[in-house]
Amino acid sequence: MKKRVSCRAIIIENDKVFVIFRRKVKDNAVYEYYALPGGGKEENETLEETVIREIKEEFSIDIKILGYLGKDEKDNTITHFFHCERINGEFKLGGPELKRNNPNNYYEITCVDIKDIYNINTYYPHIIEKAYKREYEKR
Repeated sequence: MKKRVSCRAIIIENDKVFVIFRRKVKDNAVYEYYALPGGGKEENETLEETVIREIKEEFSIDIKILGYLGKDEKDNTITHFFHCERINGEFKLGGPELKRNNPNNYYEITCVDIKDIYNINTYYPHIIEKAYKREYEKR
């Protein structure tokens, strides 16, 4: 079975990391967490092209890739992480996230102080820390 490949960006400005605050309501249960922006790789697209496209769609900004931070492999997915910086534009929710945004499926761009990344509900605080320290890997 072919694994789904996705790319995520870590964007840090003034010791704050930009993330998407998510709230999902399902069967009267509320799930809240912070997600790194990014998404799935399209056919014939490089990993770098994927992360640049996804951030343009989700955050409405242009980015430059500073370094590769590694990958995480799960059962059916491979997620690649890139440290990026904003080079143009203002943060504004866009793409499918904006279209799906509603009280039961909520998306909001926010930033979290780098010192708080281990105190919030997010999947990859160690990757955010690697970006902050500029601990890049070779691909």
